[in-house]
Amino acid sequence: MNIQLHSINAQAAENPAVFIRHTNQDYLNRLSEIADDIELHREKTPIILLSGPSGSGKTTSALMIEKILDSRGIETHTLSLDNYFSPLTEQEKKLFAEGKLDLESPKRIDSEFLTAQLREIYHCRPVELPIYNFRESTRVRSGKILHRKPGELVILEGIHSLNPDIIDFKDSRTAKIYVSVRTRIRNHSVELHPSKIRLMRRLVRDYLFRKRSFQDTIKMFHSVEDGENKYIMPYKYRSTYDVDTFMAYEICAYRNFLLEELQRMPVNPITEDMIDFLEHTAPIRTEEITPDSLICEFIGNGQFCYE
Repeated sequence: MNIQLHSINAQAAENPAVFIRHTNQDYLNRLSEIADDIELHREKTPIILLSGPSGSGKTTSALMIEKILDSRGIETHTLSLDNYFSPLTEQEKKLFAEGKLDLESPKRIDSEFLTAQLREIYHCRPVELPIYNFRESTRVRSGKILHRKPGELVILEGIHSLNPDIIDFKDSRTAKIYVSVRTRIRNHSVELHPSKIRLMRRLVRDYLFRKRSFQDTIKMFHSVEDGENKYIMPYKYRSTYDVDTFMAYEICAYRNFLLEELQRMPVNPITEDMIDFLEHTAPIRTEEITPDSLICEFIGNGQFCYE
């Protein structure tokens, strides 16, 4: 799908609140249609696997679907695949410190432990959920017990959730969702690729919440893209549902965070097209973005987050 930048600017300038509200509602409607089908087949497929590349809005999309189903009286639990990472060995910690560890690799997931827990969850047996401590690179016990009851649903979200080598689980027992930015923004004959919109999302999130500089996030761009092409994209064909997470107003919100800082940086081919689009984009104040927006996953102040 393509959208013209002049159309985005016109809506942002005319009435940003209405623009944001209508865009958010449209996305919610699309997820509600998926929830309809999940509800219809919940006895057969109580496990929902949700995947997508970095910056695709996986967490918020999963929690939105959970809220929709909960509101219908269908108790739903959302789990993060990140908590099933294997603890790093001392050698891996050294490689990580040197920037030589492949952070996108599915080998980082403890597949055996994850699959065992999913089987217990499917059969309505209690499990103690893990928590991964990223600062210490260790997995610890949470003390939180998940005991799924018949009719309840579990969503597992993460970049490798559709990889059958990671989750050795019968396809017939799972529904599968793939989320990513698919829309391209056009300014006359020039396009901004979806990968650059996801990069904008990561730049904002990494700076605000991970204390990572723009330079460091940009430096990782090619390795992140390579990892997606190797480990994530090959499995998107397995999805039952495919969701475009692009929000028409989002580039307007990122302008305030990104433009001046990117302009001050040395010329970089990765950022040239982003700067050009941001320079021609009408801004929307962060205060205009309501907590129900998917992009709050990246700019903060959202209502959808893990408890």
